[in-house]
Amino acid sequence: MTQPSGTARERIVAGAADMISRRGLNATSIRETAKHARAPLGSTYHYFPEGKQQLATEAVRYTGDLIARSLRKELEAGPVAGLRAFLGLWRKIVVDTDFRAGCPVLAVSIEEPPTDETPAALLAAADVFEEWESLLAASLRDHGAEPEEAAQLATLIVAAVEGTVAMCRAKRSTQPLDRTAEQLQALILRTCR
Repeated sequence: MTQPSGTARERIVAGAADMISRRGLNATSIRETAKHARAPLGSTYHYFPEGKQQLATEAVRYTGDLIARSLRKELEAGPVAGLRAFLGLWRKIVVDTDFRAGCPVLAVSIEEPPTDETPAALLAAADVFEEWESLLAASLRDHGAEPEEAAQLATLIVAAVEGTVAMCRAKRSTQPLDRTAEQLQALILRTCR
């Protein structure tokens, strides 16, 4: 995730998203995030008085918004263009970080919550996945897919891409993205009449 050159708060949120994408939530501390964002530690606690969970929630929303903006723009050209952009974005992230970064939304989703309660960051991750699925499903419907088929394919796309990003990191290769792209594109073309 790229770090904005904006306010200290924006840099901290972007820095947290980047660190979570590389290390996971549990291994990301407020102190390291402030250092990574080149922001004073005190300002981190000022902007995020509820601590790490508040910061993680903001980082998840930041990532979700960033991807959703890109998807909205690219889906204007249709679901295949949207898919290519979605995969291209993740390809850039894994390649540019030498396979060290993945998706902070996924990272927050797979870690064990610190309490028996569902943390706000996990709820935010569910909302982000839902938004990405909704954007894809709407484009699929607009291009001829039946509503239920569009919803199912949108879920498959998000799940496949998230899993593929993890596989790319493990294999240190973009081959899983290439294979997934080919199959998902074929599914979209068969679904949209």
